[in-house]
Amino acid sequence: MTRLVVVTGSGRGLGFDIAERLAGSGDRIVIAEKNPDLAEQAAAALRGRGFDATAVITDIADKVSVADLAAAVQQLGGADALVNNAALADGVGGDTFWELDEAFFQRVMTVNAYGTWLVSKHLYHQLAQSPGGSIVNIASDAALYGSPRLVHYVGSKGAVLAMTRTMARDAGPAGVRVNAVAPGLTRVEATESVPASRYRLYEENRVLPRDQQPKDVSGAVQFLLSDAAGFITGQTIVVDGGFVMSH
Repeated sequence: MTRLVVVTGSGRGLGFDIAERLAGSGDRIVIAEKNPDLAEQAAAALRGRGFDATAVITDIADKVSVADLAAAVQQLGGADALVNNAALADGVGGDTFWELDEAFFQRVMTVNAYGTWLVSKHLYHQLAQSPGGSIVNIASDAALYGSPRLVHYVGSKGAVLAMTRTMARDAGPAGVRVNAVAPGLTRVEATESVPASRYRLYEENRVLPRDQQPKDVSGAVQFLLSDAAGFITGQTIVVDGGFVMSH
């Protein structure tokens, strides 16, 4: 069966790599992306390679926008899988928790935690109608490590990890699986502003001594969405080269 997979924040970087990998294995892709130019460019790039891709401009923190996404996906036949990738990763290595701006904290929590829940909520009934419906939430190993000067992002991704477990319990009776992937610091456009010191921290403490690339993460996502992971739910796969060893 050809699946329809919604990948949020897939106009570039990790999200695009996930969408590209899934498209390459035969899935139809919905590029759910806030930036209109990135959304159209990403969908066009996939279509240029012969893949089935549709761009839907989506702000995951806006309930009207997410409702419109769900309606558009339903018109395409309904979602079989969802990858909650869209997130804000600003302010890495910046303020301590007592220095952090309140509005900034709220914005990151709203996009990363509330947005993940909101998209899942609006697409759940479509997923429940699909044999093998599945959700993969993109979290972060920062929530397991407790990265300093990053309480807004760590808090939001810790929420995603916890939500994954409850979502899995709620959705299990309908056969919908919900899992998470927790990447380490990955070399993508969204992390270009990360201080060099934070990259050195990862490079010096990984078991596998190299930079982390998007393909390292997209493979784990593909596995969790596949039939090979058909009896796995409520779990988190940490993909960070051995930076965090237990959770």
